[in-house]
Amino acid sequence: MALLAHCEDPALSVAEAVDRLETITTDPRVTREILETAEANGIIKREETTIEPVGGNYVNFESQVITREGEFTCRRCGAEISTGHFVNFDAGELGPFGSSCIRKVTGRE
Repeated sequence: MALLAHCEDPALSVAEAVDRLETITTDPRVTREILETAEANGIIKREETTIEPVGGNYVNFESQVITREGEFTCRRCGAEISTGHFVNFDAGELGPFGSSCIRKVTGRE
């Protein structure tokens, strides 16, 4: 839910939200549960095919995104990467992502 709570887009399609959630799980039941829980907790507003994050929390790239050098596999696209980008949420760290995927996941692109 932290990923949805920190989304920079004013609105996104359910498909785009699911794409971001698939960095955490590919289980459709879990994805549906995350969306339903986020809506019930007031993190998002959902209207048929659109999701609107509530609250305006954004990922601060300077303080919340950590980069590490090493051998990683991007959690979003599966590419082999030498620099991993990790998002540090209160609930824990999410990643690694490549440089373009971190922007996609956080809604910067």
